[in-house]
Amino acid sequence: MAELKISGAELTVEFSRREQTWLHRSSLTVPLASVRQVTRVDRPLSVAHGTRNGLVVSGFAKIGFWGVMVGPRQLVAAYRGRPGLHILLDRTPDGEKVDELVLSLDDADQLAEHLGQRMGKS
Repeated sequence: MAELKISGAELTVEFSRREQTWLHRSSLTVPLASVRQVTRVDRPLSVAHGTRNGLVVSGFAKIGFWGVMVGPRQLVAAYRGRPGLHILLDRTPDGEKVDELVLSLDDADQLAEHLGQRMGKS
């Protein structure tokens, strides 16, 4: 499962080996200033929608990119029975081509609160 870390002015998501296979990356770093909204979700699997490029194990896991043909483009690493975060981003021209993050995270409550506090300081 992915791990989300906040340091300085950046948010970094580090992916598990399984996720790296489908996402073709070991991590993703975005500026905290690009985070528009953070929502804690009980069922992150239901948030991913649209045409996909990735893995679906029906009802159990989604890993990859959703919204490939028509946005928003979502980077997804979500699992059944795990809480998560739905993070909306401002896409910068020179940044990652991702509009949203949909992640299962064991510490979703604490991370949502921490991100909310950091966003309030901007």
